[in-house]
Amino acid sequence: MSGVHATARIRAREDGRGGTALPVLESDGPLALRRTRGDAGEARVMLVGAMSGPLGGDRFAVEADVGSGARLRVGSAAATIALPGQVKDEAHYAVRLDVADGGELHWLPEQLISARGSDLYVTTRADLAPGARLVLREEQVLGRVGEEPGRLTSRLVVRVGGRAVLDQELGCGPGASGGWDGPAVLAGHRAVGQIVVVRPEFAAEPVTARMLGESATLVPLAGPAALVTAVAPDGLRLRRLLDEALESLT
Repeated sequence: MSGVHATARIRAREDGRGGTALPVLESDGPLALRRTRGDAGEARVMLVGAMSGPLGGDRFAVEADVGSGARLRVGSAAATIALPGQVKDEAHYAVRLDVADGGELHWLPEQLISARGSDLYVTTRADLAPGARLVLREEQVLGRVGEEPGRLTSRLVVRVGGRAVLDQELGCGPGASGGWDGPAVLAGHRAVGQIVVVRPEFAAEPVTARMLGESATLVPLAGPAALVTAVAPDGLRLRRLLDEALESLT
């Protein structure tokens, strides 16, 4: 018995009138895409989960392709909850982002919650041209209130002009190695998140590495990019930390 396989696709293109068209907005199974009202020149899309999941054995994927001159903002209507299912296999959730020169993408989904008994592998890969812009937020909450987490492995890869500026993987929960809950990683916190910001001007003027309060850091990456990493006791405080960090970069 296999899980659900689904791939949703978004393609954003400059419409010739200063706005952004969406020639492809393709939902699939539990991954429903809805266009919402955006600012001038920007297209906005919400990802709406049409069913629970991902469950064990499921393979979900979302792909976004942003062309030159297009501006796209993608969010989700609710948190994604990784749950155990009848199939005991690992679930997979893959995100693939491509942004051309002069394109801009804000990828701002709601939090991913790893429920007890779940087993999920998440991969996010972003490929940007040298003149592209990106704001990518990733937030993970280990367990619901009063609950131990499932197993969650997350890999994030960002490339600019074919060169990797970030490639990292974090494993948490039962069976994960590397002392994930120790003082060198989460230090007992149950929410972890990061924001990657890619801007061409960072190549000439990189950000300065610094602490942002007691549980967040800002560091320049090896390219026109910056990384904010934060840990917190819960998802609400994590979001507050990341919002404040992003505001400091604007």
